Amino acid sequence: MRLFSHRLRPALAAVVCAAAAGALTPALAANAAAGCQVTYTVNNEWPGGFGANVSVNNIGDPVNGWRLTWSFTAGQTITQLWNGSYTQSGAQVTVTDAGYNGSIPTGGTASFGFNGSWNGTNPVPTDFVLNGTACTGTVTSPSASPSSSPSASPSASASPSASPSASPSASPSASPSPTPSVSPSGITPPANPVGSVLTVAAGSPFRPVTHVATGGLYGLAENSKPADSTLLPLKVNSLTQPAPGVGQRPNGQPPGGDSLLVSPQATRVGAGEYIRMPDIYPNFPYKWVSWNDWLAKVDTMVRARLNATSATNIVGWELWNEPDWTWNTSAAGAFSDGWTRTFRAVRALDAATPIVGPSISYYNRSWMSSFLTAAKAANTLPDIICWHELGSPNNIAADIADYRALESSLGISPRRISINEYAATSEVDVPGRIASYVAKFERGGVETAHRAFWYEYGTMNGLVVNNNQPTGTWWLYKWYGDMAGRMVTTTPPNQTGLDGFASYDSTRKIVNVVLGNISGTNTVRLTGIGGLGPSVQVTLESTHTQSRFTSAPAATSISNVVYRVTGDQLLVIVPNMAASDAYHVVVQPASGVPSYQERYEAEDGSVFRAQRLTTSGASEGGYVGRIDNNTSAHNTDSYVDFVVNVPTARTYTMAIGYANGGGATATQGLAVNGGSWSTVSYPATSGWGQFGATVSTSVSLKAGYNVIRLAKGSPGFSGGTGNAELDYIQLT
Repeated sequence: MRLFSHRLRPALAAVVCAAAAGALTPALAANAAAGCQVTYTVNNEWPGGFGANVSVNNIGDPVNGWRLTWSFTAGQTITQLWNGSYTQSGAQVTVTDAGYNGSIPTGGTASFGFNGSWNGTNPVPTDFVLNGTACTGTVTSPSASPSSSPSASPSASASPSASPSASPSASPSASPSPTPSVSPSGITPPANPVGSVLTVAAGSPFRPVTHVATGGLYGLAENSKPADSTLLPLKVNSLTQPAPGVGQRPNGQPPGGDSLLVSPQATRVGAGEYIRMPDIYPNFPYKWVSWNDWLAKVDTMVRARLNATSATNIVGWELWNEPDWTWNTSAAGAFSDGWTRTFRAVRALDAATPIVGPSISYYNRSWMSSFLTAAKAANTLPDIICWHELGSPNNIAADIADYRALESSLGISPRRISINEYAATSEVDVPGRIASYVAKFERGGVETAHRAFWYEYGTMNGLVVNNNQPTGTWWLYKWYGDMAGRMVTTTPPNQTGLDGFASYDSTRKIVNVVLGNISGTNTVRLTGIGGLGPSVQVTLESTHTQSRFTSAPAATSISNVVYRVTGDQLLVIVPNMAASDAYHVVVQPASGVPSYQERYEAEDGSVFRAQRLTTSGASEGGYVGRIDNNTSAHNTDSYVDFVVNVPTARTYTMAIGYANGGGATATQGLAVNGGSWSTVSYPATSGWGQFGATVSTSVSLKAGYNVIRLAKGSPGFSGGTGNAELDYIQLT
């Protein structure tokens, strides 16, 4: 995001000439003092496109009807605009008010936003002119009465309508225009729902925003494919990548995506990795050779990972893949025995990295029960239970509930759940269908979920084309990536059809909702939004995927409206939905929100070998503790990575909320974007899990996305002392 406040000063004669010519443009009153200042904010940028907000501050006499002009200097083109109407001829842009926001009192502000396209560079315009007067940040008083205004009344002076006359457009960012120009009173919202209803309880948070379903099987390929710029906005949680020395040739492709070779890129974007061990073999289904061959390969793979001391993002060993049909029982014996032998071979070398399994091709209670019973008896239970959901999202809730009941009946303590392959070929590139999958994974408490691999390496499974261009489905995950604060409860009509997921960021008072998987006109019912104030701005946009080979430079705007809120509920009607498309609803105070996210919760970050914990005294009710590990080999170091997005390149003050009940000052390492290390000191506080204390330091950040690491141990860092628990960081 880039913030730019522009000041220039032309002569008032420009206004006089326009009036004398009888132009039908908004004009200042005779003898009026004219003055304005424009703030142009690029609040989001992606390959080939960007979103911007323009705020016009009137520091002269009141304006009734306005027209703002400027010129782009690098070929930028507006594609969508809201809270106004626009024309563009070559580089020259003219934006006029939308009627309801035509009057700007002295000291008042009018704002509008737009999406645009760019290629190469995207410089900020430098020649804003309001009603013929350039915006200089100073007031110009005329020495003589200007000629009279045109007799024709400008269109903006008509009685303001309750909402924009043209369909406004929404920015793809989770934070739409931070200074809405519509009247704070807004219009009366719908009184009755239409169609199916998704209920979003903004006052009922239930888990951190960890983007559990933003992951992929073989999502990355060597040589940074896809580009980091396409991954950072998504907040990639984790990946399943092939074994070191990969031999697997899916769909006849050459071997690729080696987990250790892609680890540097995964680390740069904050993603953990599971290593799929049987991908050391070239064929699928895997062709068994012998136990001597397999155990020798296991030994080689584990040692390769342990020797790769810079690969600190490995979070699981997946011992086998889909053993319910790929395990060769006649040659290798029963899978339960093969699991135990492989488990023990890994643990003989690596006692710490979690083990993932059994990774069956679909949830099968009978198969799972037999496996768990044998693994419990052998003391080889996986740390993370895994299966695949490749046919439909409709059974996910029932499958998770059944597994939890089975686990309990067998006397097994609750395991973390990973669905490391989800969505069939007919679903994986359908945003509406994916919205249903993600919603069910979030509600079900799944820890990680990975898009299934069906086609090519290095595309995040169809989210990116040409290495750096988003497809339509990318936008759903971008909206997901923009979520912050806490996930909040969503209730669909049933387990088929309409579904969605949502978050509420209480520090910025923004509700984000993503929904889909239904056609027709339907409703989002929001509850618990009384804290947003008496009126709210609601933006609505959609995304559609034509194919995994077709880029989508922007989402499609549908509406941008301010509603009055009575009590704490609001109905938002989503018209003319297509079942294949996903929809994004953003609700925020009409009075505005901060222009960029300043606070990042530790529990929402990428947490490695530490633990997400809860307490009512922490910001958003959660924090990260047990950041304990600092080893010379760095394979088990503890740290938290924060993927942050800032508007300008500068030095920021970073406040860190923390607790330190150890009685003495503790230290951690701090690094930005993999750069040099500095040390943060945390004086002792009143106790563990008791928050309120902060320390501050400075960080130099580039405009856009950055990764900030706070570490007890990490490659290149000598190691922290004592212990500190992390609540949040705040950038100002």
